[in-house]
Amino acid sequence: SVPRCYLNKQLATVRVLKGDPAELSCTVSKDNVTGTWFKDGLKLTSMDGVVFEKKGLVHKLIINKAEDIHAGKYRFEGGDVKTEASIFVEDPPQVDKVLLKNLTSVPTVAKAGEGVKLRIPFEGRGPIRATWLKDRMELGDDTRIRVDKTDTCTTLSISSCDRRDCGDYKVRLKNDSGVLEINLKLVVIDKPQPPAGPIKIVESSANNITIQWKPPKDDGGKPVQRYFVERQLVGRNDWETLGETPRSCTSFTMSKVEEEMSYYFRVRAMNAEGASDALESGEVKAAGKASPGAPDPPEVISASRDTITISWKAPRKTGTSQITGYIVQKRKKGTVTWLPVTNAPVRDKKLKVTSLKKGVQYEFRVAAVNAAGTGQPSDPSEPAFARDPTKSPGQVQDLKVSSSDSTSVTLTWNKPEVQDGNDVKGYEVEMRPCNSLSWTKCFTLPAESTSCRVQGLQAREKLFLRVRALSDSGPGEASELEACAGAAAPVVSPRLLIDDTVKSFLVIKAGNPIRVKIPFEGSPEPVVTWLKDGLPLPSRAAVSTEDGSTQLLLRAAEFSDSGTYTVELGNGLGKRETFSFQVQITDIPQPPGAIRLEENVPSTVTVTWDPSASEQWEKNLYYTVLKRESQKGLWHVLGDLIYNNKFTFTRVVPGRDYYFRVVAKNDLGASDPSETVQPWRIRKTKAVFRVKAQKYRGVNQNQPPRFLVPLKSHVVVTGSECHMSCAVGGHPPPKITWYKDSRDLSRDPNYFCTNDFGVCSLVVLGVTKQDEGEYMVEASNEVGRAFSKAFLAIKGNS
Repeated sequence: SVPRCYLNKQLATVRVLKGDPAELSCTVSKDNVTGTWFKDGLKLTSMDGVVFEKKGLVHKLIINKAEDIHAGKYRFEGGDVKTEASIFVEDPPQVDKVLLKNLTSVPTVAKAGEGVKLRIPFEGRGPIRATWLKDRMELGDDTRIRVDKTDTCTTLSISSCDRRDCGDYKVRLKNDSGVLEINLKLVVIDKPQPPAGPIKIVESSANNITIQWKPPKDDGGKPVQRYFVERQLVGRNDWETLGETPRSCTSFTMSKVEEEMSYYFRVRAMNAEGASDALESGEVKAAGKASPGAPDPPEVISASRDTITISWKAPRKTGTSQITGYIVQKRKKGTVTWLPVTNAPVRDKKLKVTSLKKGVQYEFRVAAVNAAGTGQPSDPSEPAFARDPTKSPGQVQDLKVSSSDSTSVTLTWNKPEVQDGNDVKGYEVEMRPCNSLSWTKCFTLPAESTSCRVQGLQAREKLFLRVRALSDSGPGEASELEACAGAAAPVVSPRLLIDDTVKSFLVIKAGNPIRVKIPFEGSPEPVVTWLKDGLPLPSRAAVSTEDGSTQLLLRAAEFSDSGTYTVELGNGLGKRETFSFQVQITDIPQPPGAIRLEENVPSTVTVTWDPSASEQWEKNLYYTVLKRESQKGLWHVLGDLIYNNKFTFTRVVPGRDYYFRVVAKNDLGASDPSETVQPWRIRKTKAVFRVKAQKYRGVNQNQPPRFLVPLKSHVVVTGSECHMSCAVGGHPPPKITWYKDSRDLSRDPNYFCTNDFGVCSLVVLGVTKQDEGEYMVEASNEVGRAFSKAFLAIKGNS
């Protein structure tokens, strides 16, 4: 006997984007098989854009460019074999790539007061829902803003824009094949706001007045270029222009003022768009002449057998004019009479007092002088003896290198022996390279410190170090040694130590902290940089890096913290490594809006509701619909994982009360429910039908059933309604019977069948995954029978 032909490889269902190529192929066991292709039960001999190909044992159906007409159920028959599969053509929203790149990469810039129109044409299978959002909030029509949509484009119009309209915008296009989100940025430029006040009076004297202000809080989108300063004499109406300052200077000094006169001042900020409104001061009065205040007590710098050198600082209050000099006075300790040291004021703030008596203790005081006269004298200085200084301190003891590494050397020593009561006041550390004779001061340390670390050295670098003690008599003799830095640590390329504890996707509840800690290694110590969406972190973020790990911390997560975070290591030698992870901020959803009930199909109720406000920020939001049949009965789930705002309940019993509840859900939990207040009831009715037989005359016009329009395959979303229809001819009018996977649907309450003058429809209410499969409609009369088949595919709404 001749061996039978069988399938080596069956057809497989294909999902393809509209416009992309598609291919169905199967492999048989015999080369001489001539195959026949069918679509939706009809034999294919030719079809636009479809090519049939046979290569050896492989039979192919090739679609060069998939269109809606190519969607359906295909069957291959040849010899003893038969195999079936479906092609689903998906057409999500799309925008021209060049336009999309221009919109997302370059901000739209407008001047304040001008109208702005953002138009985005799109393509895709309708209906397409277009939503505009700003700062995660959906935009609606108001007195300035209008959102328009046609079948092919959506437009955002702002009649008169201002600085409030600056920000990030998002356009969301959605149909049953997918979602497209487009991020836009709008920049509105304007003249700046007034400088931030109040105007401060830094100085007010008889000769000048100095005012100070702060930059404006909003520069109008263009940098401030300069400030204009004006003044007005109290009692007059005209303003006098004083001058301008560059953007970096926020103070102004007026030298032409009249004593005891009062003024108003105002300042304007200027950018490329114009001048701001003015910031005005209160009344400012120019002071009269006043002498300086008292300086702090002078300090004794040094002393010898007949001289003492002192210094002092200018007084905090200089009076109404500049200080021209200082009067210096002296007295012996224990006396009350002050004697002048010089015949005229001293211009410098340092003086060597001579002709003193050896061994006598003196006190000194100073007073500042300006145009108004001599100010108050200072308090007396600390008493000082006119005598030669004591001997300098001795050498430090036991100077040695206690430790070293590739870039530093640590020194330790002991205090010198005390000589004649000359206490050590501190230490001075110096260094010089081996190839130099010049010493460089490294540190001046207090008397309590007997160690120091010299850093910034090269590996294996040799150098000389010396330490000397300091006292009131001057520096002591230095102790010196030779030191060498250690060998350089080996170079280790920067590497992030990513393990199972570091997640690439984090879902954080709003208000909870974001804490990510990542260990790393590298030598020299790498530089750690954190970014969010390619930009520096927000000011609320805290980053700490120590002991081979870096941590990101945001104490209370906000929705704006969602995005891509990147940590980057660099060692200054060109070696870099990065790691990125996603953060999604979410929260328990807010409840849905009001519920509405309608009887669109007899003996059914369609439940619709307003979306939860959480749809604006939660992509994975879905709804659950529940019902109960009395006010105190238990709630039962009717539909779950519903991604739209509509659900149809088909098993309604006339005369019974129903209450409905809708809950919004996401990965974190469920919202509070939205419920109907009044019960839903369908009244019992009795229908009376009268059929009057039609009388026919003439020849026998009986015809067997035939399908004028066959069934077509469908792809629908879980929870929605599906309408399948066909047109049937024949005489007498055929009887119509629907089947799913060979099961009669006539008595199944989940399906609603109609036959209006040969147009036959099957309505599947609130489809679920169990409704997927092959549907067949049979038309029969006394002359014959006919069949038409189609496939229903169900997909989740994501």
